[in-house]
Amino acid sequence: MAESKKKLTYEECRLKRIEENKKRWQELKLTMLAEDVHNATSPKPSPMKKVKPTVRQEVDRSAVRRSNRVADKPPPNYKEILIEPLGRPRSYKRKDLLNRVYAADEDRQYAIGRAEQLQSEFDADFPSFVKPMLQSHVTGGFWLGLPVHFCKTHLPKHDEYVTLVDENGDEFQTKYLALKTGLSGGWRGFAIDHELVDGDALVFQLVAPTRFKVYITRVNQAED
Repeated sequence: MAESKKKLTYEECRLKRIEENKKRWQELKLTMLAEDVHNATSPKPSPMKKVKPTVRQEVDRSAVRRSNRVADKPPPNYKEILIEPLGRPRSYKRKDLLNRVYAADEDRQYAIGRAEQLQSEFDADFPSFVKPMLQSHVTGGFWLGLPVHFCKTHLPKHDEYVTLVDENGDEFQTKYLALKTGLSGGWRGFAIDHELVDGDALVFQLVAPTRFKVYITRVNQAED
């Protein structure tokens, strides 16, 4: 009796398992069928369009849109033009900054002494000062700083053009910067034209409010 009960139990379990497998198989088939239906009804992605490369065309710059006021005028020329800032045009040779020659201290003091001796012979009614030349005055930047006390006392309080007159009577127009108390534009031409070098000593004599008479004592020249 016990053995038949066990067989019935096993048989029942087997049948039950078969029923479960059938249900699972049906569910699986339904799932697959649903996916097929979804794929059939979904819109297919459109293939990517090929984009043609853009070719840039050269623009005729001479045909740029212009105002009616200047339409009948020739187009402007924006090319850089070098302009001599002050004085008449001159041709300058750029000094080789790598081959600078520095004056010996003895020669420098000798040139200053000769300049001070020359200054002592001037009329006291015309103020003057001695300015020894350094490398920064005669090469590279070409900036000439003047004595501050002299500038505050005798020169204009604002930027002004100052004329330098050499011993031959040639005139050189320079730009005086009052705030910096020195000569900028135009001094380069004076220094190069007179071949000034490190150690030379110059005597500046103010003969008019914006006019200097300039005397040069050479560091490498014997006293005349």
